[in-house]
Amino acid sequence: MLGILVLMLAVLAGIVIGETPLSLGQVGRVLANSLWGAGYAVDPVDAGIIWSYRLPRTLVAAACGAGLALAGVVLQALVRNALADPYLLGVSAGASTGAVAVTILGLGGGAIGISSGAFMGAVLAFALVALLARAAGGSPAHMVLAGIAGSQLFNALTSFFIAKSANAEQARGIIFWLLGNLSGVRWPDVWLAVPATALGLVICFRYARALDAFAFGTDAARALGVPVRWVQFVLIGMVTLMTAVMVSIVGAIGFVGLVIPHAARFIVGVRHLRLIPTAALTGAVFMILADIASRMIIPGQVVPIGVVTALVGAPGFALILIRNRRES
Repeated sequence: MLGILVLMLAVLAGIVIGETPLSLGQVGRVLANSLWGAGYAVDPVDAGIIWSYRLPRTLVAAACGAGLALAGVVLQALVRNALADPYLLGVSAGASTGAVAVTILGLGGGAIGISSGAFMGAVLAFALVALLARAAGGSPAHMVLAGIAGSQLFNALTSFFIAKSANAEQARGIIFWLLGNLSGVRWPDVWLAVPATALGLVICFRYARALDAFAFGTDAARALGVPVRWVQFVLIGMVTLMTAVMVSIVGAIGFVGLVIPHAARFIVGVRHLRLIPTAALTGAVFMILADIASRMIIPGQVVPIGVVTALVGAPGFALILIRNRRES
């Protein structure tokens, strides 16, 4: 309950705080009018800022943070590596390449959307990384190294597509989007991001005990009665879908899926029935606060949210490395 209360307060802060300061009374009246037709007298400009801009932006930020945190929890359990997350394993880079290929190159001839392109790119990237890791030996360390190689490959492909086919204005917009951008988020994005994260949360809860078993390795999980191949297929598919949806909406955002699961483990331990909701709530709150910071760091200018998460996540990543070295 405490986590839900903190999340609600963070959502309220995301609506109130911004370039144009708004009071809690203004927010309450606009929400009452929009949700229940209360009929309060409100400024149309303030109503537009609250209902059409800040609220959907905050909800997408929460869904994105929760989804990426869940993806990190699942990947770290499946590959048994504390450094696994969608960004490091190349899933985000592949999704970015797929989304850019649809946007700039017209992949699919208009028959597929950005989210579908991102999903195909994410699947291709993860398959390539998994094959490379298996060829190299299949250890958790090989998985991360293969992910780094895959990320570089797909980042290079994305840059090549932009340089080859985009005009200057397109290139500027896409590069800003790739760094993480919530400025263009509207209600249709909410109806895409929130259900994707909700589905991921349900699937994670469904396989929480299986994720506990994977901590001892696939052989131990199989001995405990876990259908290893099926669980891996479902969970990796879920991670790929969530990552593709988030990347198609806000771009590639790093470190959330890496750092937040470790923070959640520090709070509640390693049992996934408690870790999953804690990581989701922590990720949601973190992304909302990062979005607020991105609007406020430089007056009159929005900093890409990926820059903010990296500024916080990079020191967190260093702490994880140091802690793992001490434990080993």
